[in-house]
Amino acid sequence: MKKTMLVLSFLFTTIFYAQNIPQAKVLDMKGNKVDFSEIVKSDKPVIVSFWATWCVPCINELDAINEVYPDWQEETGVKLIAVSRDDDRTARRIKALVNGKAWDYEVYRDFNDDLKRALNIASIPFMIIIKNGKIVATRSGYTPGSEEEIYEIIKN
Repeated sequence: MKKTMLVLSFLFTTIFYAQNIPQAKVLDMKGNKVDFSEIVKSDKPVIVSFWATWCVPCINELDAINEVYPDWQEETGVKLIAVSRDDDRTARRIKALVNGKAWDYEVYRDFNDDLKRALNIASIPFMIIIKNGKIVATRSGYTPGSEEEIYEIIKN
């Protein structure tokens, strides 16, 4: 019952709209500018997790998802994109942290906060779920076990 209520509360606060994908540029791990709308283009669900190297809850969430991500991919074809909110002072930590964690995600950096502004992101961790080219759910914050809620949304 508790799990159902958590999923329903997540759904009720986020699923009543389908927002278009914003136009913004992000940097890939090689420093190339890439259109965000192009990297999230997929006929399968896409999870975009906004995080930073200095954000412990963000890293905990990405670690938790990393443990189940291969199963999610096999069952749903989902793709996870991690978009770092690190600024120029901390951006050099991104690659080392991602390699050290062995995350199997595409990683980008919102280098000038265009994406943050377009999505009205106030704090991280922040996650959006995209289906059929539309943002169908958002979530702010992280609590252990919430990856199960995320999985239920991408499955349905």
